[in-house]
Amino acid sequence: MIQPTLKYVPCSGPAAVGSAEEGHRMAYWEWNATGDAAHPRVVVCAHGLSRQGRDFDTLARAMSLHARVVCPDVVGRGQSDWLADPMGYQIPLYAADMLALLAHLHHQAPMRMLDWVGTSMGGLIGMVLCGQPDLPMPVPVRRLVLNDVGPTIEWQALERIGQYLGQPAHFETLQQAADALWAISRSFGPHTPQEWLELSRAMVRPGPQGGLALHYDPAIAVPFRTLTEEAARAGEQQMWQLYEQITAQVLLLRGAESDLLSAQTAQHMAQRGPRARVVEFAGVGHAPTLVAQGQVDAVVSFLQGDGVEGAA
Repeated sequence: MIQPTLKYVPCSGPAAVGSAEEGHRMAYWEWNATGDAAHPRVVVCAHGLSRQGRDFDTLARAMSLHARVVCPDVVGRGQSDWLADPMGYQIPLYAADMLALLAHLHHQAPMRMLDWVGTSMGGLIGMVLCGQPDLPMPVPVRRLVLNDVGPTIEWQALERIGQYLGQPAHFETLQQAADALWAISRSFGPHTPQEWLELSRAMVRPGPQGGLALHYDPAIAVPFRTLTEEAARAGEQQMWQLYEQITAQVLLLRGAESDLLSAQTAQHMAQRGPRARVVEFAGVGHAPTLVAQGQVDAVVSFLQGDGVEGAA
């Protein structure tokens, strides 16, 4: 079974923890089953708020037969640096880091085709990049997958996430960590015990006093907790403006029980701007993990240019 290669890209801006110099490193996982290190087609998969790039292993393994698949660990997560100033943990910096990544990949091997898959926060980053045509992208994004996220985010979902984000956690074993993560992630939908254990493996790192700790910097919660409902509503208007400027073809995935992306918002996204195709997954909330075969097939079919089953 193929495995990804861990690589790094230097990014400008805020300094990393423990560094006297400006800038930080972002880690990314590169998948290539074709053996062509200079494959001209790139698919970037960007994860959610408290997740990391290995979330996409199942999808990336499937898509790596057709493209160079890159799954970054957004700064503060996974194998990436943590920031000395936690207020850097916001979408503008994440988008700037992704531009650095795309330039880095393009320098390594010129890309001629670019697709983007974004889960939750990763989808917001994708909208920021795709909704500003003047950004220095190597090539425009051709196809954009938004996984259970849109310009309007339901406030109660943000309140729910805020209850656990950044809370200290210590685990003696991987299974103990998986059980704890499942307690706050049941909305992801049905998974076998083995599937969930594999999804949880990259969610922990060795703890400073032994055992295991969560993979991310708890300080990512600092700017998140400064967000007010009024500020969220103001940001919503900006995100709709970005969405309506997207020229990529868009596939919107929605968990039918999602508390973050409402059915009404999904309907509006199908009618406005790029007029997203919408696919809902029954028995799933926020957010589909893209592990179940039907979810993977929907994304691969869209990215390969075929029709999508169940599209609205």
